[in-house]
Amino acid sequence: MNQDRRNFFQIAASGSLAATAALGRTASGSGADQIEVLPPRDRVPLSFIIDDSTCLVNMGKFCMPQFAATYPNRKSYQQPWQDWPDEIPDSFVREFGTWCAEHGVKGKYSIVPYPACVGWLDRELPGWSQKDLQQSLKLVRELMVPNWDIHPEMITHTRVIDLETGRPFKDNSPAHMENSYPQTAVSVDYLASYLAYALRILKNCDLPCEGITTPGGFGNLVKDKLPQAVFEAVRDVYGSPQPHYFKYIVEGNKSTLPKLEAERVGGNGTPECCINVLAGTGDWFGGWEGVQTSEPNRYATEDASAGRMIELIQRREPAIMLCHWPGMYCNGSLTGYRAFQRVVKSIKARFGDQTLWMKISDIGKYYAAANYTKLVIQDQTIELNAPYAWPRMTIRIPTASPLPNLRLESGGQVTPILPVNSPLQLKAFTHYRGSKSLTVCCDLPAGKSRLIWSS
Repeated sequence: MNQDRRNFFQIAASGSLAATAALGRTASGSGADQIEVLPPRDRVPLSFIIDDSTCLVNMGKFCMPQFAATYPNRKSYQQPWQDWPDEIPDSFVREFGTWCAEHGVKGKYSIVPYPACVGWLDRELPGWSQKDLQQSLKLVRELMVPNWDIHPEMITHTRVIDLETGRPFKDNSPAHMENSYPQTAVSVDYLASYLAYALRILKNCDLPCEGITTPGGFGNLVKDKLPQAVFEAVRDVYGSPQPHYFKYIVEGNKSTLPKLEAERVGGNGTPECCINVLAGTGDWFGGWEGVQTSEPNRYATEDASAGRMIELIQRREPAIMLCHWPGMYCNGSLTGYRAFQRVVKSIKARFGDQTLWMKISDIGKYYAAANYTKLVIQDQTIELNAPYAWPRMTIRIPTASPLPNLRLESGGQVTPILPVNSPLQLKAFTHYRGSKSLTVCCDLPAGKSRLIWSS
């Protein structure tokens, strides 16, 4: 795994999320500590993180000479980039996005706002007409946005922008490359300003955004400040109540559960945080430059008996795989894309009824809601107080007895929670009764609700 691109990060949580971990600070009543919080619909969340994507520009080509100028002795940057295509065409975006939608694949798709300094997506992209640019943005809004989080991957992914002038710094040393920026202890306010600069360009393009992706080692020196800076920048530009970011890959036995950072209590008493969503794989498709040989078996073998994604699924933790957009297109050969399709089909064939594709923001929000929802058990009632909506909330209640007439009461409305014959049939407002437990799935709204049962 290429540790130059990402730094591994370990979080404390491991194994299945349970009430004692997720709700332990606020759960009370007899049996509260035995209620398990399960993944949504009791299925393992899957997601696909795509880095280095943008409109039209082949980032593999245009980044290469800038990295080579900064690191002239690195052989990895001495590649024939002049022979590579300038563009990753919208026809490929359409093919990829349509196929993913048909197969339920969701995740995160970067849009670099000033890609490798080629042009500004909210103004002009030299080499392409204004019509080309606007059609490309429209394609992202209509095809990608419904199933993918949109992130800036900082401003250029190459040169650092001087916020006072809006131009790249003259110095092309590592100190002024975004992949290794900053190299001094900047303030949270400055870091947030840099992130907000990128976010505003995407907002000008009418692209929604609830989080950011760091390019390579961006923020490594100020990791303690980054979550607060992300929180402030996303809140300031987009007003998102639960900002998130992607920076870290975890490996081995380290948990892939999201991490809640920069926690605080808001002015109205609502808990607030920035959600650190973690990838669980390296990039084993075509690489960031699009010339590597794909190794799909490292994600999942053809029979889905082995591979990192299979390991995470069997651990019942979020299985989030990573790639770079040029490594899907592979300079027109599409070898990375074909390998990706095979991985998705293999996982679906064996684990399709045990997994659920989600945006990374929705994975983060689910676990944040689990952490902050208060739970109190009384006779024939579970009271829940959720500061945020909790779609597909799924909990397992230890009981050998049926709970007749199970229903959710919220805001004066009562919704029945209907029985299903198999846990594989769980969806919102259903429950499944096992021999010693009851699994309940609901779309829990923000505020106070009650799970009620009676004869």
